Amino acid sequence: MTDTELFFGLPVHTLPEPGEKDPSELPSAHSVAWRLDCGWQGSLTFPVLWRHFLDTVDTEQVRALVIGPWWQGNYTGIEPVVELIAGHADRFPALRALFLADVESEQCEISWLMMSDITPVLTAFPLLEELLVRGCGQTAEAEGLRLSPVRHESLRSLCFESGGLPGHVVRAVASSELPALERLEIWFGSTWYGGDATVEDLGPLLSGGTFPRLRHLGLQNSEIQDEIAAAVASAPVVAQLESLSLSMGTLGDLGGAALLAGQPLTHLSTLDLDHHYLSDEVFDRIRATCAPASVSGEAEDMDEDEEERYVAVSE
Repeated sequence: MTDTELFFGLPVHTLPEPGEKDPSELPSAHSVAWRLDCGWQGSLTFPVLWRHFLDTVDTEQVRALVIGPWWQGNYTGIEPVVELIAGHADRFPALRALFLADVESEQCEISWLMMSDITPVLTAFPLLEELLVRGCGQTAEAEGLRLSPVRHESLRSLCFESGGLPGHVVRAVASSELPALERLEIWFGSTWYGGDATVEDLGPLLSGGTFPRLRHLGLQNSEIQDEIAAAVASAPVVAQLESLSLSMGTLGDLGGAALLAGQPLTHLSTLDLDHHYLSDEVFDRIRATCAPASVSGEAEDMDEDEEERYVAVSE
């Protein structure tokens, strides 16, 4: 995770707190991605900051919205934030992109970021084109990230960044109807943090009939990266892709051999295998076999014990 400077092609601008800046000095509402941040340890509650946003910015012109830390003191779930956004959908007719939540590890580890049911934002914003969700937060006390299968005509980019993505979310994505979707990125994470998705959960997605316009697929940050690679090696969806990422996980020679024995990947522009456990020999064979596709990826420290392999992002 890195500091977000651009979102939806727009520079990210954090809304100043009340009294910090003259409203006339703010950028045009349509020219930036507006970031709302309670300051982690700041003085504003999110409902107060939200009201300040509605009163200060011409929200009818807002194209992109970024939600930073929304809590004060103890971490709290994002559900009230989602309710406010969805409840004021009529104030945002131009909104095309939403980021839940732009929070760095110094503020809250990704596995502690308590998400909620995000279905309301998709149903409330039928013209939304990009949705990025970071976190999950499934605990004994909280259900964490949830999604119901939806039909959404406009969504072009969907990304889940998680240290432990539950299988029911993956199944909901694979069961959704997203005819405009071009980019899909899923970080599976660790079973230690609730990442219990299986290759079977990806079945409808890998079949190729679910998202007809999909051009980039990222199945990343997984402890079962070898199994995913084996499934991808024969998956019909690969034929329609321009780029594929199997990065950030525990990909080893078993998964590499499956890719080598599977369908040609030479039509891809890029194949991202960063953070892998492939031997030099297998990685070099993949690069040669996939040419002219560009194959990239730095290897992690090799260990004969597969149990010592780890995903790039978990806690």
